[in-house]
Amino acid sequence: GMDYVDLYIYHMWDYGTPLYEIMEGLNAVVKAGKARYIGISNCFAWQLAKANALAEKEGFAKFVSVQGHYNLIFREEEREMVPYCREENIALTPYSALAGGRLSKLPGEKSKRLEEDSYARQKYGSTQALDQIIIERAALLAEQKGVTLTEIALAWLLQKTAAPVVGATKIHHIEGAAKAVDVQLTEEETAFLEEMYVPHKLVGVMAENNR
Repeated sequence: GMDYVDLYIYHMWDYGTPLYEIMEGLNAVVKAGKARYIGISNCFAWQLAKANALAEKEGFAKFVSVQGHYNLIFREEEREMVPYCREENIALTPYSALAGGRLSKLPGEKSKRLEEDSYARQKYGSTQALDQIIIERAALLAEQKGVTLTEIALAWLLQKTAAPVVGATKIHHIEGAAKAVDVQLTEEETAFLEEMYVPHKLVGVMAENNR
């Protein structure tokens, strides 16, 4: 029932369709007034650069945002995508901001999702021991600052000039996420959160695309 959407996000890189056809089709959507801007999810920095170079050459609409897998315990986007987007003024709107609930539950806390979400377990299960160290640090910092673990995790992303996509099933989830904008992390606190991170293998859609 909407006349248009502000941002239409192409869900993942399409290896089966010529890039020109993709960008031409998305441009038609923008020119028809059905979408004001276009973004893309689940792609590599070189793919985004290639797509926007073609769009610029042909006068098509360019991707203005990237929705990638990025959070405090999965930071592989920092290798190429984050610096590229900063250089090109492309918005970062990461998904899985709370790592399937792992960055919203204090160590020892359980939830139905943590127990039953097999896809999230596939993403984070193999690095659980390494990730737990970072989660414990975030929990300690949350206690010191008198805020929630969720607020720390989202504040960290906001500090990275990212606008995370946050899922919610209850009102207090939205209210808790909104509070993150008021949490300020010092350089020392940020370093404390980031210090123990180790490189992770790509998971989910990106792992499949990298084969």
